[in-house]
Order: sequence, then C-alpha cells, then structure tokens
Amino acid sequence: MRGRRRSMGARLTVLVATAVAVAIAVCAAACWFLVRNELDHQLNDSLDQPPVGFKTVQMVQRNCSEHPTGGEEAGPFLRLQQIVLPDGTRCAEGWDAVVVDPADLRVTRQPGGRMLRDGVTDTGDTVRVLTVNVGPGMAVSVSRSLAATDATLRWLALLLAGVAALGVLGAATAGRLVSRTALRPIANLTSAVEHIARTEDLRTRIPVDSEDEIARLSTSFNAMTAALASSRERQRQLIADAGHELRTPLTSLRTNIDLLLHSENTGRQLHPQARTRLLASVKAQMAELSSLVGDLLELSRVSGGEEPAEDLPFHDVVEAAVARARLRAHDVRIDAELGEWYVHGREGALERAVVNLLDNAVKFSPSEGTVAVRLDGGELTVRDHGPGIPEDELPHVFDRFWRSSTARSMPGSGLGLAIVAQAVRDAGGEVTLSNPPGGGTLARLTLPGRSHSQTGLINA
Repeated sequence: MRGRRRSMGARLTVLVATAVAVAIAVCAAACWFLVRNELDHQLNDSLDQPPVGFKTVQMVQRNCSEHPTGGEEAGPFLRLQQIVLPDGTRCAEGWDAVVVDPADLRVTRQPGGRMLRDGVTDTGDTVRVLTVNVGPGMAVSVSRSLAATDATLRWLALLLAGVAALGVLGAATAGRLVSRTALRPIANLTSAVEHIARTEDLRTRIPVDSEDEIARLSTSFNAMTAALASSRERQRQLIADAGHELRTPLTSLRTNIDLLLHSENTGRQLHPQARTRLLASVKAQMAELSSLVGDLLELSRVSGGEEPAEDLPFHDVVEAAVARARLRAHDVRIDAELGEWYVHGREGALERAVVNLLDNAVKFSPSEGTVAVRLDGGELTVRDHGPGIPEDELPHVFDRFWRSSTARSMPGSGLGLAIVAQAVRDAGGEVTLSNPPGGGTLARLTLPGRSHSQTGLINA
C-alpha cells in the first residue's frame, strides 16, 4: 500500500531545506579544504625558516658529540632537527627523533636533493618532515608536529558542522514560512472550489490583489464561475420561459381533446362543422408545439456550441440559407448579392441564424414583395418592405419568447431572433434591427473575418 503523499507545502519546505543544506555543505567543505591548504602551506614554509644550511649541521653535530647517546631535549626549539647518513644512522637534536624513511636515504645520495613528507617520531607523534641534502652523503631532516594543525582542523570541522546544522534548521523554518505565504492563494482557490462543489454556489469569488501567476489563475477561475453562473441563469430562464409558453397551447390542446372525449363518452356527437373546427384547432396547436420544441432544441444547440468552430466561407453559408428560404418564400422574391467573406464560427448555427432572418423578412413582406440580401466586407444586410417594428419594441426584438404586437396573430414561437442573436454572439459578431427610410425592416449582421478576394460580387 502506497503511503500518503506529502502536501505541496511540506514538499516545498523539504526542497528548500535540501537545497540550502547542499549549498552549506559545499561551502563548508570548500572552506575546510581552503583552511587546510593554507595551514599546510604555512607549515611547509616554516620548516625552512631559516633555511637549512651549514650552520644547522654544525649545531646538530656539536650537540650529538656532546651527548653521544642523544641530544638535549628540544624543549625551546620549535623545530626538531636531525642528521641522516646513507647507512640510516641518525643524530637528532632532541630526544623525540623522527623515524628515518627510505626516501630520506635517497636524499643523502642526491646532491641538492629535497623531499617533503609526513612522518612519525619514535613516540608515534605525526610530523611534517623536510629532508635536505647538505653535502656528500649527508642530509638534514627538519620536522614540525602536526598536532596543532590537526586540532585546528578538527575544531573548524565541528564549527562548520554546527553552522551547517543551524543553517538547515533556519532554511527549513524559512521554507515553511515562504511556502505558507506562497501557497495561501492556492489554499484560497482550493477552498473556493470545495465550497462551490459542496454548495453549488457559483457566485463565489476569489479576491485578486496581485498580478502574478496565481492571481491570473484566480482571475480565470472567477471568469469561469461567472460564465457558469450566467449559463445556469440562462438555462433557468429558458426553462421558466419555455414552461410559460408551453402552458397556453397545452391547456388549449387539453381542453379540445377533453371536448372530443366527452362527446364520445356521452354519445352526444358534435356538429360536423364544429368537430372539423375542433380537429383543425388541435392540429394547429400540435404544429405550434412542434415548432416551439424544435426552436427550443435549436436554441440549446446554438447556446451549447455542440459543433466545433472552424474557418468557413460565410458567403457560402448565406448562399445555402438563401436557397432554403426561397423554397418556402412562395410569391416573395429574394434578391442576393454576396461578396467573399471568411469567418471563424459554427456553420450550422450561422446558417440557422441567416435562415431565421430571411424567414422573418419573408413572413412580413407583402405579396409579390422583394427581400434584398447583401454581403459586403463582413456586413450582411437583410431588407424587407413590410410594416416594420414599432420603435418602442426594437430593444426587445432579440429577447426570448418576445413577439411584436404586429406578429402575435402569426405563427411562431418568439425564439427565432433569439437564436440569431446567440449564434452571432458566439461568432464574435453583432446583429441589429432597425426601421430604414422607406418602410420595412433592416437587419444588419456583422462578423469579424477576412476577405480572400476583392474582385467584385457573386450573384446568388
């Protein structure tokens, strides 16, 4: 079973402490080696100060002749000195003589030879030894004890280890404080997400008081929850409006069906003309319900963005919509002039939006009238010559289920222009309706895009 993973704050603390520990260890090791090299250098220089020469040999020989079994104790001498002969014989100035090494014997036979090494005394103390050839078959070994140097290095190692331990402890503490401060925005974001998941309250917002990456993430999260809240509100409003709009035709349909059933159950047949009118009313209400349900499904597809957005020739989309609208235009003529224009959007939604504009224009056009369709430079205009829209109703034409006072006697669900507005907004464009001079209605739809050619118009 895998153990529980550490939190991000704990991992950040461990990372900071480890990084500082490695840095301190490297610095401490470098410091220790530098000090050791400096002490070694000073010790080596001190072995030949003053330089080993003839006077040194005379002093050592005199001491050896006066004390054939051994020289006086070195006591005040800082350096231990002894003569070394090729046969290994030695004469030391001081009782604590240095053990002769084969390398010392080679120096006695090498004119001008010098050799620096570590050695031991007869009592086992470690010393640094400098052996110098001072004449034929004779060398002098000068040595100093390494005890002081070793003690200094041991003390320095302990000191550096203590400093490193304090540094790591301080780094861990600082890392913990830094992680808490750095991760506080993430903790706030996590709390907000958990609150939303628990309560489904999309109005929750995260305060943003900086401009770093966490602030950008918080801003994006706030924008996402705002979009979700707006989507939920639109969905709720759509359901409420749909329920309201469905209530009337369903009530009327139920009443008519109840009359038919009552007539059948009681055996009191309705007058044939009344029965015919009743059945025609039921059929019309069923058609109205079908139209309303179809528009609701279309609006949900447009709002949900079920199809992927892509680069597409908008002039081809408009041309296809014009062809569809002409099939049910009857005696109304649709005159189209389309220039090239390429947009980024969903083809089905945009075609449905243009079809709705054309159907709306055809529905309000007089018999033998003309609907003018123009696409030029990313602006599509649809102009009819119908009764127009009252000025006080123009701000509401794109509201869901809203119907103009001049259109309430006509078939329709009041969702056509709402579908147009939603599809155009999704494509980053704008759509407006106005009453142009000369009467009728002018729909103006503008979409961002580009033109691949500026070589005139395509007659549709």
